[in-house]
Amino acid sequence: MRWTVLDSPIGEFSVGTDADAVRGAHFGRVASADEEPGDDLARQAVAELRAYFAGELTEFGVPVSAPRGSEFERAVWREMTGIPYGETTTYGEVARALGEPGAARAVGVACNRNPVPVIVPCHRIVGAGGKLVGFGGGLPRKVTLLELEAAVALRRAWS
Repeated sequence: MRWTVLDSPIGEFSVGTDADAVRGAHFGRVASADEEPGDDLARQAVAELRAYFAGELTEFGVPVSAPRGSEFERAVWREMTGIPYGETTTYGEVARALGEPGAARAVGVACNRNPVPVIVPCHRIVGAGGKLVGFGGGLPRKVTLLELEAAVALRRAWS
């Protein structure tokens, strides 16, 4: 996997690609990350991330593949991709959608293990009652991502 780093409103953000898909994303700089994308897929991923952070992209088109994860974690990650841009859901709602109503904490663990944050939007999952809890990148980053999406969603709805 080859890593590329880009500047973003949440600080440096690294994206890892191979020949077929985005396989990882990381808050901060990965030690081996390059400043310039090395191939077409990496260029697409970086371009989409830049457009997302600029408020111009609401749905990623770059192919994503998680290199590992349990069956439950993969189900949670798939469920995350269905959360509409600018909206949130709760850990409990995701658990219920997966047919595991008592698994809210397990959903939280799966969110924390999401190998491709931002592109697979774990930041759109919040605690009961909309409470901002837990985020692998830290709550300030989660707030920034949610505020970005909310502002873009409002602009689009009102224009």
